[in-house]
Amino acid sequence: MIPYKIKRAVTAGLVLLLTAGCAAMPQNGETQEEVNIITSMEDEPQLTYEVPVSLPNILINQLGYITDSTKTAIFCGEEMPRVFHVIRADTGEIVYTGYLEDKAYYDEIREYISYGDLSAVTEPGTYYIEAPILGRSYSFMVGDDLYDQIFREACRQYYYNRCGMTLTTEYAGEKAHNACHTGKAVLRENISISLDVSGGWHQDEMGSKDVVMAAKNIGVMLLSYELYEESFGDNMGIPESGNGIPDILDEIKYEIEWLLKMQDQATGAVYAGVTVYNQNGAKGTVSYVEPVKMESAKAFAMVLAKFSYLYQDYDTEYATNCLKAADRAWKYMELNAGEQTDPWKFAAAAELYRASGQQSCHRFITEYLLKADWDEELDEVTFLGYVTYISTKQQVNLELCENITKVLTQKAEEISENARGSEYLVEQGEGQEHNLILLQNMMYLTMVDYMISNHEYETVIENHLHYFMGRNSQAVSYIDNVGENNYRQTDESLGIMKNFDADSKLIFMLSEIVGNHRN
Repeated sequence: MIPYKIKRAVTAGLVLLLTAGCAAMPQNGETQEEVNIITSMEDEPQLTYEVPVSLPNILINQLGYITDSTKTAIFCGEEMPRVFHVIRADTGEIVYTGYLEDKAYYDEIREYISYGDLSAVTEPGTYYIEAPILGRSYSFMVGDDLYDQIFREACRQYYYNRCGMTLTTEYAGEKAHNACHTGKAVLRENISISLDVSGGWHQDEMGSKDVVMAAKNIGVMLLSYELYEESFGDNMGIPESGNGIPDILDEIKYEIEWLLKMQDQATGAVYAGVTVYNQNGAKGTVSYVEPVKMESAKAFAMVLAKFSYLYQDYDTEYATNCLKAADRAWKYMELNAGEQTDPWKFAAAAELYRASGQQSCHRFITEYLLKADWDEELDEVTFLGYVTYISTKQQVNLELCENITKVLTQKAEEISENARGSEYLVEQGEGQEHNLILLQNMMYLTMVDYMISNHEYETVIENHLHYFMGRNSQAVSYIDNVGENNYRQTDESLGIMKNFDADSKLIFMLSEIVGNHRN
């Protein structure tokens, strides 16, 4: 395979030879009709350049753009035309001619970049962009509900990973499978003891499950539901659809059922997870329940209390049982963790205080925040605790809430500024780990945008979605079933939806975009 940079340079050079001297560019005051008059030595003027079918010199969101949104294409190459054309795919008709802006050289990527605004294209349909020298972009759509199906599929990823039940083709399609890991697992510390820890979501290809990772991702999804409830329906296409409860809560409840099995009822302690191994020389697998950990108890208390708070409108009894389980884990911490403090314990205290009003939790929150280093880099768990504390209807310390708001807004401005100064309109970097960082940043930015409704932040958030769907240095879409150049064609590991940690943050970002464009 020809390396990406070389292929682009060689092809652009060939096209330049074909296009040299063939087309005049619009000057100030000229109309497009005037520009289309081509001076030639031939009796009948001919447009002689050939447009490559799939060159990544013009980068776009390979799914498309919402009708009324800002639409920007990125143009790459040392030689730049002055104009570009948006062409309707089904008719070949030029529907818009735009001008390239802000050409600049970026040392980090050794590339010239220009931008083209095609926001004026609002008629629903499928299009592509052509430009002299650079060639042709991948196709893209314009429409009102483009991201709804992607959002739905991102939410369904957790259904596809359900453990302990049969997934039928009716709901799972090609991802259908028989019930797995239905047997009991043995304690790693004492294999003579077995527990029923079936259910929940697979977190890797073997089917292992970790309490802390589960709690973190549930926390992210519950917060997205809390902020943008209108984005989540009861029609996601899972067995529980149509029961009067938003499907995201139904899906999370399936994981909550597994989490409840991970708590020791006598002590309130929480096992760390379930690890699945292939048995050497034998058919099948063996599952171990990992020993209890204090961090697992903290994460468990946080997410069970948060779920209880949001689920009480649908099933008060079940929500109360979840809150009692969270309280048992908290009491276990109080007896065994001593004076240890960390973001997980803070987040757990914030959720329990909001859900139950326990003053012991508020005292801990106050002491923790009074000692906080407000200049410290924001992490995901602290963020969840911050948002819950400033959102609670319980009595709060207003000065501490102001400090939290200041930290969040400063972080949002930092993210926005870094994105504005980058060639691809997102912070520079590549690969799966970088995408995860971008998604986490969008979670922070989405929260602040919800608080203050900033149009610039909304644009930055949408720019990140465009990046994930192909407007990046590799011209590759990291989203399942999106784009002519999808990650599956190059590296399976780059998919965002298939990454347990990344998909919840994609849901968070999409819930804001889908919700805003529905209003």
